[in-house]
Amino acid sequence: MVAFSVIPIIELSRVCPGMVTAMGVSMGLTGAAVMSKGTIEQKERWGLDLLTMDKIGAWAITEPDSGSDAFGSMMATARRDGDEYILNGSKTFITNGPYADVIVFICKLDEGNPPAERTVLQFVLDSGMEGLEQPKPFRKMGIHSSPTGMLYLNDVRVGVDRLLGGSEEAFKGSGGRDASKATFSMERTGVSAMALGIVDRCLELSLEYAREREQFGQPIGQFQLIQLKLAKMEVARMNLQNLVFRHIEMAVEGEAIDFAEASAAKLYSAQTATEVALEAVQLFGGNGYMAEYEVEQLARDAKVLQIYAGTDEIQISQIARSLLAP
Repeated sequence: MVAFSVIPIIELSRVCPGMVTAMGVSMGLTGAAVMSKGTIEQKERWGLDLLTMDKIGAWAITEPDSGSDAFGSMMATARRDGDEYILNGSKTFITNGPYADVIVFICKLDEGNPPAERTVLQFVLDSGMEGLEQPKPFRKMGIHSSPTGMLYLNDVRVGVDRLLGGSEEAFKGSGGRDASKATFSMERTGVSAMALGIVDRCLELSLEYAREREQFGQPIGQFQLIQLKLAKMEVARMNLQNLVFRHIEMAVEGEAIDFAEASAAKLYSAQTATEVALEAVQLFGGNGYMAEYEVEQLARDAKVLQIYAGTDEIQISQIARSLLAP
């Protein structure tokens, strides 16, 4: 089952990484959050529609002033009001945000205590709720088929039925942060599959071009510097394939990938996909810089892998902290 879910990600990433991002957030993050943390009623109410794509989901954690410090700088709040909660705050860079039918909104419980001591909670929202705004998408460098935008919540009133899990108890202490980190791990391992698709397509296009494009009376594939680029692309493809297969095998055996390994996989995969895509542009020369050639799009799309789901710099920090831990 796991292999069947990963293979389409790789294949679709070869031609449309943006679509993979949009689908992955809807089913893989939003749907998985509801199905893993939600009550039976919540799974029936939202989970099944997300997994079948009858509804589009968004997973909202990043804020304008938080970025990589997702929890420490989080300002979005939930305040109890009788048997209900009142939600306030804004989110940014939210995949599917402008068009999402279902939103998992992550915020802190404001009990009058300092922000650093507040419990992290997750609520499930529906588009059209009073006080919820979903502005038009941002214009981006790449992944244009993945809509990204802001969310604004102004006194959005919700019942306990929208609190993921139906109770605050599971979120006490570090529970809320741990639940979000589990989603981070899933997101970061998914980047490896996307990177493999991008690298595989870049190599395929580069091989075709190296055979067909002639300079100085021969195909450019006969020049050693071009051969070096192609050889490095193949090594990168093999390494990513082995990494993805490792994750598949672990999932089949019921083994969960830990946070540090997910970060390491994400760091390597993102850097590798970006490097290979830029080398493909270089191999194509002037043509590679033109929008008519697919490698130009792949290079723009690959870059975001080093930014979303945690920047390269954050991955490095998390890997190092794990290694240095006693």
